[in-house]
Amino acid sequence: MHELSIVMSIVDLATKEAAKHDAPLIEEIELDIGCLTGIEMDSFEFAWKQGVKRTILENALKKVNRIEGRAHCNDCNIDFKMQHLYDSCPECDNHLVGIISGKELKLKSLVLPD
Repeated sequence: MHELSIVMSIVDLATKEAAKHDAPLIEEIELDIGCLTGIEMDSFEFAWKQGVKRTILENALKKVNRIEGRAHCNDCNIDFKMQHLYDSCPECDNHLVGIISGKELKLKSLVLPD
């Protein structure tokens, strides 16, 4: 389950950022997670519950923004939605596409106490 290692990396990053501001806890965390990352969200939620126990994020409100998968076809020059990383162009069936969005995995914001 790679979701647990992702959660632990988020905890580490958030803890380091909170320490820069001498914050004893984090009230809210906002994440951007693209639909094409391969992260299984049910597994991520389970890993989150386990991974944040006894950490600075244990009681934080978690907001997750799911970023839609989008690509650009290099042949017919259209942009289209992607459900899976290896989807072909719906117009010409080409697999040579450029990913526009959906692979994001970032800590967007933290809310620290005053």
